[in-house]
Amino acid sequence: MKNVGSIAALLFVIIVLIGTGLALLVSPDFTDTTSHVILIISFIVAIFVAWATKVANQWDRAVVLRLGKFHALRGPGIFFIIPIVDYIPYWIDIRVITTSFKAEKTLTKDTVPVDVDAVLFWKVIDPKKAAIDVSDYYSAISWASQTALRDVIGKTMLSDMLEGREKISELLRRIIDERTEPWGINVISVEVKDVLIPQGLETAMSMQAQAERERQARVILGDSERQIASKFEEAAKTYSENPTAFHLRAMNMLYEGLKTNSTIVVVPSSAIETMSLGGLTGTIALTKSIQQDKAKEAEKNVKGSGGLSDIVY
Repeated sequence: MKNVGSIAALLFVIIVLIGTGLALLVSPDFTDTTSHVILIISFIVAIFVAWATKVANQWDRAVVLRLGKFHALRGPGIFFIIPIVDYIPYWIDIRVITTSFKAEKTLTKDTVPVDVDAVLFWKVIDPKKAAIDVSDYYSAISWASQTALRDVIGKTMLSDMLEGREKISELLRRIIDERTEPWGINVISVEVKDVLIPQGLETAMSMQAQAERERQARVILGDSERQIASKFEEAAKTYSENPTAFHLRAMNMLYEGLKTNSTIVVVPSSAIETMSLGGLTGTIALTKSIQQDKAKEAEKNVKGSGGLSDIVY
């Protein structure tokens, strides 16, 4: 028997002690027949009470049948039954229970074989129905979940399954709840844990995603070029309306180019004339002047570092 435990044993001991005390009052040496009868009766009553005593946990409900017919639900706490006449075939757990289920090699709507793992959260809300209307509600809810999962997979595209797990989980919850409601079971939620696809298809989808990213990158690059061209067009209009600004910009570009490591700069003759640099001779003179300034600056740095070395020495 489940949950008889120490309480039934305690009641047994108490009744036996009471019977022994009564027998002692009748006959201190237990020689009288009446004391023997009291001891026997107390022992039988103790066994009867211990057998009839049951204890249900807070989360348990006991289904009591009387002569094969449903009599009552008992629990939580201590309760009593009639031995031989009553018996308890089921102890129903009313806590939230988790059940894992999966579908292997199931074809989606677009004929892709997938393996799907899910978890079901459910609880018994009507212990009478769970005990009487279905022989094994654990197995029943497990099979109902698997068949519902296969039905949903067969009606869903692979892309929708990968992107809309929450929608599939809610659909599964409704289907399983409708199937298990007559058994007194309430489905709280369904969580799709993982969707596994064939390795070849996974590689193809990865290549497709990479190609899509490259396409987006090229589109962004083209849009950037269009924006740059638009800004250049606006700058050209500004320079065309202000020749002085254009000359200053051109001279600054040439100066920056000569200031770096470049010693030969190819400049169109039309640009030189536009900048009014006095032709090719003026450009060469400008280049030599910049090179001389750079040489003087380098020589000054070398002398400064040498003098510092002498002082340190």
